[in-house]
Amino acid sequence: MVGERRDDGLHEVVSVLQRVDVCDRIGLEPGPGLIVEGFSEDTLVRSALTALAQATGVEPGWRVRLDKEIPVSAGLGGGSADAAAALVLANESLASPLAEEVLVDLAARLGADVPFFLRPGPKLAEGAGETLTELELPQDYWVVLALPHGARKSSTAGVYARFDELAGGAGFGDRRAALLEALASCARARDLAALPPNDLAAAFGRPRALEELRAAGAFRADVSGAGPTVYGLFQQRQDADAAAARCRSEARVWVTVPVW
Repeated sequence: MVGERRDDGLHEVVSVLQRVDVCDRIGLEPGPGLIVEGFSEDTLVRSALTALAQATGVEPGWRVRLDKEIPVSAGLGGGSADAAAALVLANESLASPLAEEVLVDLAARLGADVPFFLRPGPKLAEGAGETLTELELPQDYWVVLALPHGARKSSTAGVYARFDELAGGAGFGDRRAALLEALASCARARDLAALPPNDLAAAFGRPRALEELRAAGAFRADVSGAGPTVYGLFQQRQDADAAAARCRSEARVWVTVPVW
Protein backbone atom coordinates (compact mmCIF):
# COMPACT_ATOMS: atom_id res chain seq x y z
CA MET A 1 0.00 0.00 0.00
CA VAL A 2 1.49 3.30 -1.12
CA GLY A 3 0.84 6.94 -0.19
CA GLU A 4 1.73 10.12 -1.97
CA ARG A 5 5.31 11.19 -2.64
CA ARG A 6 6.97 12.77 0.40
CA ASP A 7 9.13 15.89 0.46
CA ASP A 8 12.25 13.69 0.42
CA GLY A 9 11.12 12.11 -2.85
CA LEU A 10 10.21 8.77 -1.28
CA HIS A 11 6.72 7.36 -0.81
CA GLU A 12 5.06 6.47 2.47
CA VAL A 13 4.26 2.76 2.38
CA VAL A 14 2.69 0.08 4.51
CA SER A 15 3.39 -3.39 3.21
CA VAL A 16 3.31 -7.01 4.34
CA LEU A 17 6.61 -8.81 3.65
CA GLN A 18 6.81 -12.61 3.58
CA ARG A 19 9.68 -14.88 2.56
CA VAL A 20 9.06 -17.84 0.26
CA ASP A 21 11.23 -20.85 -0.46
CA VAL A 22 12.88 -19.57 -3.64
CA CYS A 23 16.42 -18.42 -2.96
CA ASP A 24 19.83 -17.56 -4.32
CA ARG A 25 22.96 -19.16 -2.91
CA ILE A 26 25.78 -17.02 -1.59
CA GLY A 27 29.15 -18.00 -0.17
CA LEU A 28 31.73 -15.65 1.32
CA GLU A 29 35.35 -16.13 2.35
CA PRO A 30 38.42 -13.92 2.87
CA GLY A 31 39.88 -12.67 -0.41
CA PRO A 32 42.58 -10.40 -1.83
CA GLY A 33 40.08 -7.59 -2.33
CA LEU A 34 36.38 -7.39 -3.06
CA ILE A 35 35.53 -10.05 -5.64
CA VAL A 36 31.98 -11.09 -6.58
CA GLU A 37 31.80 -14.14 -8.84
CA GLY A 38 28.95 -16.02 -10.47
CA PHE A 39 26.73 -13.08 -11.37
CA SER A 40 28.31 -10.36 -13.48
CA GLU A 41 25.34 -7.98 -13.13
CA ASP A 42 25.66 -7.68 -9.35
CA THR A 43 25.87 -4.19 -7.89
CA LEU A 44 24.06 -4.49 -4.55
CA VAL A 45 26.26 -7.12 -2.89
CA ARG A 46 29.36 -5.15 -3.87
CA SER A 47 27.79 -1.92 -2.56
CA ALA A 48 26.79 -3.63 0.70
CA LEU A 49 30.27 -4.97 1.40
CA THR A 50 31.92 -1.68 0.44
CA ALA A 51 29.61 0.13 2.88
CA LEU A 52 30.38 -2.40 5.63
CA ALA A 53 34.12 -1.99 5.12
CA GLN A 54 33.82 1.79 5.28
CA ALA A 55 31.67 1.63 8.43
CA THR A 56 34.14 -0.65 10.22
CA GLY A 57 37.38 0.86 8.94
CA VAL A 58 38.64 -2.32 7.28
CA GLU A 59 39.78 -3.11 3.77
CA PRO A 60 37.07 -4.91 1.78
CA GLY A 61 38.80 -8.29 1.52
CA TRP A 62 36.08 -10.82 0.65
CA ARG A 63 35.56 -13.23 -2.20
CA VAL A 64 31.84 -13.85 -2.83
CA ARG A 65 30.22 -16.58 -4.89
CA LEU A 66 26.67 -15.72 -5.93
CA ASP A 67 24.48 -18.30 -7.67
CA LYS A 68 21.21 -16.75 -8.83
CA GLU A 69 17.84 -18.47 -8.82
CA ILE A 70 15.64 -15.45 -8.04
CA PRO A 71 15.13 -13.55 -11.31
CA VAL A 72 16.49 -10.01 -11.54
CA SER A 73 14.14 -6.99 -11.41
CA ALA A 74 11.14 -9.25 -10.89
CA GLY A 75 9.61 -7.76 -7.73
CA LEU A 76 10.83 -10.62 -5.53
CA GLY A 77 13.55 -8.86 -3.53
CA GLY A 78 16.38 -11.08 -4.74
CA GLY A 79 19.03 -8.37 -4.82
CA SER A 80 18.06 -7.12 -1.37
CA ALA A 81 18.15 -10.66 0.03
CA ASP A 82 21.63 -11.20 -1.43
CA ALA A 83 22.89 -7.91 0.04
CA ALA A 84 21.51 -8.78 3.48
CA ALA A 85 23.08 -12.25 3.41
CA ALA A 86 26.43 -10.80 2.37
CA LEU A 87 26.27 -8.24 5.18
CA VAL A 88 25.56 -10.90 7.80
CA LEU A 89 28.31 -13.23 6.58
CA ALA A 90 30.92 -10.49 6.23
CA ASN A 91 30.01 -8.86 9.53
CA GLU A 92 30.42 -12.20 11.33
CA SER A 93 33.91 -12.52 9.83
CA LEU A 94 35.13 -9.27 11.39
CA ALA A 95 37.19 -9.10 14.55
CA SER A 96 34.85 -6.32 15.78
CA PRO A 97 31.49 -6.86 14.07
CA LEU A 98 28.84 -4.17 14.02
CA ALA A 99 26.02 -4.41 16.54
CA GLU A 100 22.76 -5.63 15.06
CA GLU A 101 21.02 -2.26 15.25
CA VAL A 102 23.95 -0.56 13.48
CA LEU A 103 23.89 -3.22 10.76
CA VAL A 104 20.17 -2.59 10.28
CA ASP A 105 20.80 1.13 9.81
CA LEU A 106 23.52 0.41 7.26
CA ALA A 107 21.21 -2.01 5.41
CA ALA A 108 18.45 0.61 5.23
CA ARG A 109 20.78 2.98 3.39
CA LEU A 110 21.28 0.33 0.69
CA GLY A 111 17.58 -0.20 0.06
CA ALA A 112 14.33 0.02 1.98
CA ASP A 113 13.71 -3.73 1.97
CA VAL A 114 17.27 -4.89 2.77
CA PRO A 115 16.71 -4.75 6.59
CA PHE A 116 13.77 -7.15 6.25
CA PHE A 117 16.10 -9.92 5.14
CA LEU A 118 18.42 -9.54 8.14
CA ARG A 119 15.92 -11.12 10.55
CA PRO A 120 13.51 -14.07 10.23
CA GLY A 121 9.74 -13.91 10.08
CA PRO A 122 7.08 -11.92 8.22
CA LYS A 123 7.05 -8.18 8.83
CA LEU A 124 4.93 -5.09 8.40
CA ALA A 125 7.04 -2.45 6.64
CA GLU A 126 6.20 1.24 7.11
CA GLY A 127 7.81 4.63 6.57
CA ALA A 128 9.68 4.31 3.28
CA GLY A 129 9.88 0.57 4.01
CA GLU A 130 12.60 0.67 6.64
CA THR A 131 10.38 0.60 9.78
CA LEU A 132 9.63 -3.06 10.51
CA THR A 133 7.18 -4.70 12.90
CA GLU A 134 7.06 -8.46 13.43
CA LEU A 135 3.87 -10.20 12.32
CA GLU A 136 2.31 -13.55 13.19
CA LEU A 137 0.77 -14.77 9.93
CA PRO A 138 -0.52 -18.14 8.72
CA GLN A 139 2.12 -20.19 6.93
CA ASP A 140 0.08 -23.24 5.86
CA TYR A 141 -0.54 -22.63 2.17
CA TRP A 142 1.10 -23.04 -1.23
CA VAL A 143 2.42 -20.22 -3.39
CA VAL A 144 2.57 -20.14 -7.17
CA LEU A 145 4.91 -17.49 -8.58
CA ALA A 146 4.57 -16.63 -12.25
CA LEU A 147 6.97 -14.37 -14.14
CA PRO A 148 5.45 -13.72 -17.59
CA HIS A 149 7.83 -14.49 -20.47
CA GLY A 150 9.35 -11.29 -21.81
CA ALA A 151 7.89 -9.14 -19.03
CA ARG A 152 10.06 -6.20 -18.08
CA LYS A 153 9.69 -3.06 -16.03
CA SER A 154 11.79 -0.04 -16.86
CA SER A 155 12.60 0.40 -13.17
CA THR A 156 10.91 0.40 -9.79
CA ALA A 157 11.18 4.19 -9.87
CA GLY A 158 9.30 4.16 -13.17
CA VAL A 159 6.45 2.15 -11.64
CA TYR A 160 6.21 4.63 -8.77
CA ALA A 161 6.20 7.53 -11.23
CA ARG A 162 3.28 5.93 -13.06
CA PHE A 163 1.56 5.41 -9.70
CA ASP A 164 1.86 9.17 -9.05
CA GLU A 165 0.43 9.94 -12.48
CA LEU A 166 -2.62 7.85 -11.58
CA ALA A 167 -3.00 9.74 -8.25
CA GLY A 168 -2.88 6.38 -6.50
CA GLY A 169 -1.76 7.74 -3.11
CA ALA A 170 -5.10 9.33 -2.18
CA GLY A 171 -6.75 8.20 1.06
CA PHE A 172 -3.60 6.53 2.37
CA GLY A 173 -4.56 6.94 6.04
CA ASP A 174 -7.91 5.19 5.63
CA ARG A 175 -6.39 2.45 3.51
CA ARG A 176 -3.63 1.88 6.07
CA ALA A 177 -6.24 1.54 8.81
CA ALA A 178 -8.11 -1.05 6.71
CA LEU A 179 -4.92 -3.06 6.24
CA LEU A 180 -4.13 -3.04 9.96
CA GLU A 181 -7.69 -4.13 10.76
CA ALA A 182 -7.44 -7.01 8.28
CA LEU A 183 -4.09 -8.09 9.74
CA ALA A 184 -5.55 -8.13 13.26
CA SER A 185 -8.16 -10.66 12.08
CA CYS A 186 -5.76 -12.83 10.09
CA ALA A 187 -5.81 -16.23 11.81
CA ARG A 188 -6.19 -18.67 8.89
CA ALA A 189 -4.53 -18.78 5.49
CA ARG A 190 -7.73 -17.79 3.70
CA ASP A 191 -7.90 -14.64 5.84
CA LEU A 192 -5.01 -13.31 3.74
CA ALA A 193 -7.56 -12.76 1.00
CA ALA A 194 -9.01 -9.86 3.01
CA LEU A 195 -5.77 -7.86 2.89
CA PRO A 196 -6.03 -4.89 0.50
CA PRO A 197 -4.55 -5.35 -3.00
CA ASN A 198 -1.13 -4.12 -4.07
CA ASP A 199 -1.45 -0.43 -5.02
CA LEU A 200 1.33 -0.77 -7.60
CA ALA A 201 -0.52 -3.39 -9.64
CA ALA A 202 -2.45 -0.78 -11.63
CA ALA A 203 0.72 1.27 -12.19
CA PHE A 204 2.62 -1.72 -13.52
CA GLY A 205 -0.29 -3.19 -15.45
CA ARG A 206 -2.11 -6.42 -14.72
CA PRO A 207 -0.37 -9.40 -16.35
CA ARG A 208 -2.56 -12.08 -17.91
CA ALA A 209 -1.01 -14.62 -15.51
CA LEU A 210 -2.78 -12.84 -12.67
CA GLU A 211 -6.17 -13.67 -14.12
CA GLU A 212 -5.03 -17.21 -14.87
CA LEU A 213 -4.17 -17.75 -11.20
CA ARG A 214 -7.51 -16.39 -10.07
CA ALA A 215 -9.35 -18.54 -12.60
CA ALA A 216 -7.40 -21.56 -11.32
CA GLY A 217 -8.79 -21.02 -7.82
CA ALA A 218 -6.22 -18.93 -5.99
CA PHE A 219 -7.83 -17.54 -2.83
CA ARG A 220 -5.56 -14.53 -3.26
CA ALA A 221 -3.61 -13.39 -6.32
CA ASP A 222 -1.71 -10.15 -6.85
CA VAL A 223 1.43 -8.53 -8.21
CA SER A 224 4.55 -9.03 -6.08
CA GLY A 225 6.27 -5.77 -5.15
CA ALA A 226 6.53 -3.51 -8.19
CA GLY A 227 6.16 -6.47 -10.57
CA PRO A 228 6.31 -8.09 -12.99
CA THR A 229 6.04 -11.36 -11.01
CA VAL A 230 2.56 -12.30 -9.81
CA TYR A 231 1.61 -14.76 -7.10
CA GLY A 232 -1.35 -16.95 -6.27
CA LEU A 233 -2.08 -18.56 -2.89
CA PHE A 234 -3.65 -22.02 -2.67
CA GLN A 235 -4.78 -24.26 0.19
CA GLN A 236 -3.90 -27.54 -1.55
CA ARG A 237 -0.73 -28.62 -3.37
CA GLN A 238 -2.66 -30.25 -6.20
CA ASP A 239 -4.49 -26.99 -6.91
CA ALA A 240 -1.20 -25.08 -6.92
CA ASP A 241 0.32 -27.61 -9.31
CA ALA A 242 -2.69 -27.37 -11.63
CA ALA A 243 -2.48 -23.56 -11.62
CA ALA A 244 1.25 -23.69 -12.37
CA ALA A 245 0.64 -26.01 -15.32
CA ARG A 246 -1.99 -23.60 -16.61
CA CYS A 247 0.51 -20.69 -16.53
CA ARG A 248 3.64 -22.42 -17.88
CA SER A 249 3.04 -21.64 -21.52
CA GLU A 250 3.11 -17.92 -20.74
CA ALA A 251 5.37 -17.63 -17.69
CA ARG A 252 8.31 -18.99 -15.76
CA VAL A 253 6.66 -20.65 -12.78
CA TRP A 254 7.58 -21.80 -9.27
CA VAL A 255 5.44 -23.77 -6.81
CA THR A 256 6.71 -23.01 -3.34
CA VAL A 257 5.76 -22.33 0.27
CA PRO A 258 6.19 -19.51 2.78
CA VAL A 259 9.24 -19.78 5.02
CA TRP A 260 10.06 -18.10 8.30
